[in-house]
Amino acid sequence: MKHYAIIVAGGSGTRMRSAVPKQFLLLNGLPLLMHTIRVFQNSRTQPDIILVLHPDSHEYWLSLCQEHQFTLPYQLVSGGETRFHSVKNGILTIEDEDAVIAIHDAVRPLVTPDIIDESFDCAEQYGNAVVAIKSRDSVRQIKDNRSQSLNRDEIYLIQTPQTFKADQLKKAYLQPYQENFTDDASVVEQTGVNINLIGGSYQNIKITYPEDIAIAEFLLSQ
Repeated sequence: MKHYAIIVAGGSGTRMRSAVPKQFLLLNGLPLLMHTIRVFQNSRTQPDIILVLHPDSHEYWLSLCQEHQFTLPYQLVSGGETRFHSVKNGILTIEDEDAVIAIHDAVRPLVTPDIIDESFDCAEQYGNAVVAIKSRDSVRQIKDNRSQSLNRDEIYLIQTPQTFKADQLKKAYLQPYQENFTDDASVVEQTGVNINLIGGSYQNIKITYPEDIAIAEFLLSQ
């Protein structure tokens, strides 16, 4: 069975207060997107990598690859208007129907090879696998201008990779875009498919704010 990883890197530097999109910020001297690609290459599964970037970023990314002598193989695809459309563009490049496809945020460079391999193994067996962690904090929901407590033992925080058999994913992305499609699991779930959660890692953080870079550098040093 063929394995693919669609790495989505369409984010901007808005919340990072940076002119450079966050996937290109340096992490221990290397653009963090390169860390993300490397960890997939270092996994046992070693999926074919499809990198989805905004068209305006292609030239800059290629210059970074030359500067850092980054030669790991990947296929470069143009991103779309939203994350949904970017993922769809990546899916359209995969012709193999008997495949397992992982979708991963470019700005989660601390995912581990073990998590990647487990997500592929679980998706092969059960159709899909979505990485998640239990909430460590108390959780409240605001509804009708009132807050109410939720049972945190029933609350899971969703991460990536989110991995699916190709037929599930391709069918799901035939749907028109909806605003409630916040991730790939929500797209697939809309077709009536049950989503399987597997254990993630509290270190598998999404680089969003400036302090996240310092945290990631510390974790990498460990």
